[in-house]
Amino acid sequence: MTYAISQNCCNDATCVSVCPVNCIHPAPGEPGFGSTEMLYIDPATCIDCGACADACPVDAVFPVESLTGPQQAYAEINAAYYADAPTPQPAADSPIFHSWDEPAFPRTLPADFTAPRVAIVGTGPAGMYAAEDLLLHTAAEVTLLDRLPVAGGLVRYGVAPDHPATKRIGDAFARFHDHPRVRMLLGVDVGKDITADELSAHHDAVVYAVGAPGDRRLGIPGEEATGSLPATTFVAWYNAHPDVPADAVDLSTERVVVVGTGNVALDVARILLTDPEELAGTDIADHALDALRASAVREVVLLARRGPEDAACTRPELLALTQLPGIELVVDDHDPRTGPAIDAAGPRDKAALLRELPREQVDLSGPVPTGGRRLIFRFHSAPLAVQHDGGTDRTSPGVVGVRVTGSAGGTGIRTGMLLRAIGYRGAPLPGLPFDEDSGTVPHDKGRVTGRTGSYVVGWIKRGPTGGIGTNRACAAETVTTLLGDAADGLLPAPAHSGKAFRRLARRRSRHVVDARGLAAIDRAEQARGSRTGRPRSKLATVPELVAASKTRLPLSR
Repeated sequence: MTYAISQNCCNDATCVSVCPVNCIHPAPGEPGFGSTEMLYIDPATCIDCGACADACPVDAVFPVESLTGPQQAYAEINAAYYADAPTPQPAADSPIFHSWDEPAFPRTLPADFTAPRVAIVGTGPAGMYAAEDLLLHTAAEVTLLDRLPVAGGLVRYGVAPDHPATKRIGDAFARFHDHPRVRMLLGVDVGKDITADELSAHHDAVVYAVGAPGDRRLGIPGEEATGSLPATTFVAWYNAHPDVPADAVDLSTERVVVVGTGNVALDVARILLTDPEELAGTDIADHALDALRASAVREVVLLARRGPEDAACTRPELLALTQLPGIELVVDDHDPRTGPAIDAAGPRDKAALLRELPREQVDLSGPVPTGGRRLIFRFHSAPLAVQHDGGTDRTSPGVVGVRVTGSAGGTGIRTGMLLRAIGYRGAPLPGLPFDEDSGTVPHDKGRVTGRTGSYVVGWIKRGPTGGIGTNRACAAETVTTLLGDAADGLLPAPAHSGKAFRRLARRRSRHVVDARGLAAIDRAEQARGSRTGRPRSKLATVPELVAASKTRLPLSR
């Protein structure tokens, strides 16, 4: 019996580092690592030891014989990776993980090395991989900061609620929250409550892991109409993000158009069409679950500028979408290029997963047909303008349709909501340089250009690409640069102590949450969820989170 890696793969390569026979690829340093959709186990080499399954932080590794239903396809997917190519090998000059306890990049530190005091801004995967590296491999003291009064970043607010296994990576990070060399200051907004200069004045080094909180624009007329939203807002809404109010999304329309075919587009389409009772056992926001139960949405159109061969989603996510119960999937055959591209797709191509779906020329200009729920793939079709009702003196214009390419003058799709799922974008942080074209902070291997002692990691460093696990190698590179600078004596000595910084943070922010407060929030949310048979019921506002952080367990008698 061999093992196979499945849909939830996070690509952080923990499994690679524990495999005794080098049967998991692509490994760090090999061509394709960080760019393939997932990692793959070679069935001809696997010795059935189970080490990879034990080490996997997101429960994505299973014995082949235990796979059932749609999951059985992953046995073939893993084997197919090795069917027509030799086993990948690392390039001679590439760094590689040797074990869980060794860094990803070669490091040589002097015997008298003094570990630095480091502030990490952001508690999502990028920031926590950096913290993990520093805490496991040095005696560094780490201050964890986040502008929200709760930790997690995109693990908490970006992963879809029906992907609970993916969220388990958060448990691996949580073990560092109360580490003896960690101080946690949540609810502190760097750039607003605390300046970058003040942060640097209290630490040897600062690592910014602030992600890419913005969204890309379509740049078409009518884009600002009510009902035209970035998918990032919708994702934040169903994940109970405090920045997005409960009434931010109106599901009174029967048809929703989603622009994009990446994993986020698939996530929002799936949440819109899934039976709400299937989501009732997840940590979806209470207000989102209520809205979905009352939702009028019965049809979602995925709008793709290019053809099925260029769909941006990963194969595992598309495979999962095609297996959803109770949802009819249709390929809109409006363009003569779509069908041939699907038929010509090879067995490892994403487009091949669409081959068994019905194809028809779908009329999207009128009301949604009566019947069940339906998902339509419409390729070679780009939005030209958002059509709206003009609004009144008291209301802003509301979406009534989207004009798209497909005929002379553009085809009109009748809809009351447009979600643009075309990518995230980084935002400037006061005190740091910023490249407007790429939406990132200029850097050299993580070292911020022109700012000694400041570093970046994650999406603000490399742009919004790669999944959760990609941040592990990204963080390793940045930490290697930081430690090299520390060993070379290039880090300016902080003018003030860590204790002084904690006092400053509490003066500037009235609602600082520490590790003990975060644990109280976790208990409160789990208790709320247990009343309705859910893993947790998230608190959705800053006041609720702060109030929960102040609750304490009663003293034992």
